[in-house]
Amino acid sequence: MSVGLLAVVDDILSAAMRASAKTAGVVIDDAAVTPQYVQGLTPARELPVVWKIALGSIINKYVIIIPIALLLTAFAPWVLPFLLIIGGGFLCFEGAEKVLEWFGVHHEAHDEDAPRDEKKLVFGAVRTDLILSTEIMLIALTSLDPGFGIWMTLGALLVIGLAMTVVVYGAVALLVKIDDIGLRFMKSESRGVRRFGARVVASMPTVFRIISIVGTVAMLWVGGHLVLQNLAETFWHGPYDVVHLVTHAIEAAGPVVVWIVETAMSAVFGLVLGLIIVAVVTGIQRLVRRGAPAAH
Repeated sequence: MSVGLLAVVDDILSAAMRASAKTAGVVIDDAAVTPQYVQGLTPARELPVVWKIALGSIINKYVIIIPIALLLTAFAPWVLPFLLIIGGGFLCFEGAEKVLEWFGVHHEAHDEDAPRDEKKLVFGAVRTDLILSTEIMLIALTSLDPGFGIWMTLGALLVIGLAMTVVVYGAVALLVKIDDIGLRFMKSESRGVRRFGARVVASMPTVFRIISIVGTVAMLWVGGHLVLQNLAETFWHGPYDVVHLVTHAIEAAGPVVVWIVETAMSAVFGLVLGLIIVAVVTGIQRLVRRGAPAAH
């Protein structure tokens, strides 16, 4: 391999690492959201389903997001904020549905003991991944050196896409198999290891409930943030200005407090927007159901 090619590869990897660091927040959200799609599966199907979702995520990034992002950045950059508003609204909608399910307000009836439909699970997870991966890749794209040529930019995005997929779904695979690891510990000859394994297994339902809550909050936070930020870049500054005003007023409390308050406000905005979308969608569905018998 020539020195020139090595230098190009080194530049791409260095740029990819710097840009990846700025996507950390969304990557954590992605890792928190995904495990809830695997809950309820038999242990033998958990890793295969995670693999299918990971493959769908790679297809999202390589076939859909990166080509479209590069084309739109070159020829129609004004379209990107509107696409992100739509994607953010969808995350708010899904998050609000889950919150309503917690309170028994909006619950789809299904048999808890029946096997879950893997195709629907994978489709739902890949659909959500499309929104989160879009934000990850767009953040990475805007973090790259504007002076990069198209091929260098493409190379860096391909590296980032692969690395983020490995990190997210590697973490998800580990989370969903921790209980199996605990069961193996319980078969150890050591009494202390057996106790530790029993504690791991006993704690997993609580862990997954926490992950489900974190994943839902992450949906609302990311979705609300996407809508707030991109509304401000298009035609309505009002909600974003309110958040900016509040965070500016508490700057003296430090960056951590500012981040917590900004995140909470984005999540609340996302929940309110999501509830509005749920109400609209539910109303349309009811009208369609009423109209169907009449038409019949």
